Amino acid sequence: MKSIVYRSNGGTDVLRPADRPVPEPGPGEVRVRVRVSGVNPTDWKTRQGATGSLAEGEEAVPNQDGAGEVDAVGEGVDQGLVGRRVWLWEVARTPAGGTAQQYVVVPERQAVPLPDGASFDLGAAVGIPGVTAHRALTLAAGSPRRLAPGALAGRAVLVAGGAGAVGNAAIQLARWAGATVVTTVSSPEKGELARAAGAHHVVDYRAQDAAAAIRELFPDGVDLVVEVAPAANAALDIAVLRNGGTVAYYANNGGEEIRLPVREVFSRNLSWHGLLVYTLPLEAKLDAVAAVSDALAAGALRVGEEAGLPLHRFPLERTGEAHAAVESGAVGKVLIDIP
Repeated sequence: MKSIVYRSNGGTDVLRPADRPVPEPGPGEVRVRVRVSGVNPTDWKTRQGATGSLAEGEEAVPNQDGAGEVDAVGEGVDQGLVGRRVWLWEVARTPAGGTAQQYVVVPERQAVPLPDGASFDLGAAVGIPGVTAHRALTLAAGSPRRLAPGALAGRAVLVAGGAGAVGNAAIQLARWAGATVVTTVSSPEKGELARAAGAHHVVDYRAQDAAAAIRELFPDGVDLVVEVAPAANAALDIAVLRNGGTVAYYANNGGEEIRLPVREVFSRNLSWHGLLVYTLPLEAKLDAVAAVSDALAAGALRVGEEAGLPLHRFPLERTGEAHAAVESGAVGKVLIDIP
């Protein structure tokens, strides 16, 4: 089968086409014919060695997310699953490797039914961003374990960077769960994308006093901040949080160190929670997957420019260019079509 592999960590030049044997599913596993592979920042960071170096002689296939059809099942798995359309999550951490190849083998729970009407593009876009956004939206004290319609009713959520993939998913999931959503963006064009995703309010922090604008909208402050740049935005987050509010941060854009005014933070009972999908408790992952599936079935998650998430497509042989696009900050979702 056609695959993209790398045998050492480094830049996009380490990615090479390769013919690999079609893997066979073992007990409790399914084999998926991949149609679309999704690229996340973690994929290029892992390739570069941020999560550890490859062992000598090890071969890796990149990309965590994807969508396709089940085409074979292992022992103990219902044969009726063959032919089912599915979306995939955390695939690159399985022995068969990631989704930049024609077939992958994963545990059954990592191949999630894709509802009728949901495209492979959508399925390939919701894995890591959707699970990350779900965890961020459920980290605050008193939050539900699993999002559902009405679960965040009455809450105000600030999504930093609403034009990003996780920001887009957070806006859509928060709206579906009943929250009022405000987002910060850095340009009018990104503002239009955030509105298309469903944000009730958009603040351009380069053109406005963001703290004043958000406080005018929410005089008592927001309940939760879904944060992509905690080091850069700490002062803004403190300024707009209500007492007892929470910052859930999932990236280190803008710096590695957060500086906080200790007395103000503890006297107002503010909380900062970091999160990374790959080290979450399994229960939290499965809650997120279930909620994302429900949102997909309800039509509450969408992709494309009309949903605030433009798609950028590459063929499999240009996987290096796809990784480079994500690394350079492409606005939207980068997808790879699998032949």
